[in-house]
Amino acid sequence: MAPLRTALLQGPGGIPGSVGDSLAVLADAARQAAEQGARLLVTDEMFLTGYALGDRVAELAEPAGGPAQARVAEIAARHRIGIVYGAPEREGDAVFNTARFVGPDGGLLAVYRKTHLFGDYERNVFTAGAEPVVQAELDGVRIGLLICYDVEFPEPVRAHALAGTELLVVPTALMRPYEVVPRTLVPARAYENGLFLAYVNRCGPEGSYDFTGLSCLAGPDGVVRARAGGAGELLLADADLAMLRAARAQTPYLTDRRPELYRSLTDG
Repeated sequence: MAPLRTALLQGPGGIPGSVGDSLAVLADAARQAAEQGARLLVTDEMFLTGYALGDRVAELAEPAGGPAQARVAEIAARHRIGIVYGAPEREGDAVFNTARFVGPDGGLLAVYRKTHLFGDYERNVFTAGAEPVVQAELDGVRIGLLICYDVEFPEPVRAHALAGTELLVVPTALMRPYEVVPRTLVPARAYENGLFLAYVNRCGPEGSYDFTGLSCLAGPDGVVRARAGGAGELLLADADLAMLRAARAQTPYLTDRRPELYRSLTDG
């Protein structure tokens, strides 16, 4: 099986609050990524609207099947590339911080709602999701979804690994001074769980935040295959399942676990 070439779109997206501008950025990135052989394009958290919008997030949140979602589907189908993108999603009175996975034919493959909300801002604006493991397949690779703060907890990533996730994609809006997360924690999560991890961050100032960038694709051996700096960038790297299987055989954390010893930790 050929490696899955994955494109990581780091940037501020479009102008915060302008969904149309973000869609234009996405269309150009999808074209560039597809021309370079990518089969999957991943954006940052809240890509379509911007992150630091306060109460405007609720105004811009779309229900399932909204016009912006239809436009992303058109972009994916035109360039024959899968797209994972961040956006606010409305269901009744609830607003979720969501990652949507659209296939290369434009069909919806998966929807994940952020389960671990960070800080007062997110807790005041969003409702927490309740489904910890969401997956879909692309070109024979099992892809899982988390969002930003979720990956900083060991349990969701381990749950993905045990459920068979091979490439975990994490749209992110990580601000300073938490650079330790992409530099240290993300490669460690990939290594301890034997999976590829695509961590795609925003960058630059927005509202009161200064996003760190440092997007990366880390491998199951803990080695970072591609790393962005602090500016906007389109990164490409491969997720190779043959390499993943070799890494899991060499470092068998998943098979050497003794869950009966840990039950008291999770039951509490």
